[in-house]
Amino acid sequence: MTTTIAPPPGPVPGAVTDDAARVGAALAAQVPAKATADLLIGTWNIRAFGDLTHKWRSTQDDSPRRDWHALTCIAEVVRRFDVTAVQETRRDTTALFALLSLLGPRYKVIASDVTEGGPGNGERLAYVYDSERVQASGLVGELVLPADARNDVEQFARTPYAAGFVRGGTEFILTTVHVLWGERPADRIGELTAFATWMRGWADRPGDWNHNLLVLGDFNLDRLDDPLFAAFASTGLWPPAELNEVPRTIFDDDKDRHQYDQIAWFSDPARPGAPSLLDGLTYTGRGGSFDFVPHALRDLTRTQVSWRLSDHYPLWLEFSAPPTP
Repeated sequence: MTTTIAPPPGPVPGAVTDDAARVGAALAAQVPAKATADLLIGTWNIRAFGDLTHKWRSTQDDSPRRDWHALTCIAEVVRRFDVTAVQETRRDTTALFALLSLLGPRYKVIASDVTEGGPGNGERLAYVYDSERVQASGLVGELVLPADARNDVEQFARTPYAAGFVRGGTEFILTTVHVLWGERPADRIGELTAFATWMRGWADRPGDWNHNLLVLGDFNLDRLDDPLFAAFASTGLWPPAELNEVPRTIFDDDKDRHQYDQIAWFSDPARPGAPSLLDGLTYTGRGGSFDFVPHALRDLTRTQVSWRLSDHYPLWLEFSAPPTP
């Protein structure tokens, strides 16, 4: 497979350069710069991240609507983080490898295969990472429920995907997921409970390859105080408070704070000082989402932007970590 995809010929249009600069400046004002002793982890459900129209600006007659203008703005966001978990990456990897070509050779990708079947929606899960800041540890794996642990869920609709990374001798393992939406919220509880239970068992197994487990992705949670969040947190997974109030999608308003996307690890917020099961990583208390809507493709409606950039905002957290040697 070709991993370098050339953009359209000719000079980059001024509108593209201007939007990329606006996005970059807004990120610089909100997200810490990459520093010697920090680690920036992001997660982003990039809507239908598959094919790409090979134009700087797509038209109403083009399919897909995502173009090189939009992809350039996406690259500005991904470049800000050391590792970005990407959900809704599709079987067609054109946009994924075009993104890598914009990011440059220091950025690498680890991706799962596609989960087959209708509920899988032709999706794979991916990690895009800055190889000058973190290295792959060698651990990758897909989470599959054993027959004796399935209870009310037959199997994960889209197989969660884990990958290990190393920074300055400290290893951390990310597990990303895109939970099935279903016809009603109750349809998600089985998957969320099974995922939380699977991860807790992994964290507790002595002698396993399970150092610094973090989960991230689109869990399709509704509220902090509803049964979906309770299922997610049932075994001790907990996101930091800094993510509680930030918007997740470009269609949210101030009265509709969904909790779809999360970054979390095992801790017990009811017991101050309780161990967080992180070793060598320390959460700095800095995190949030990034609203790209005011800065890119400003002549388009939010629905139009959603098919070019995404309907979800990227979510991020900062950790202190040993520097890369």
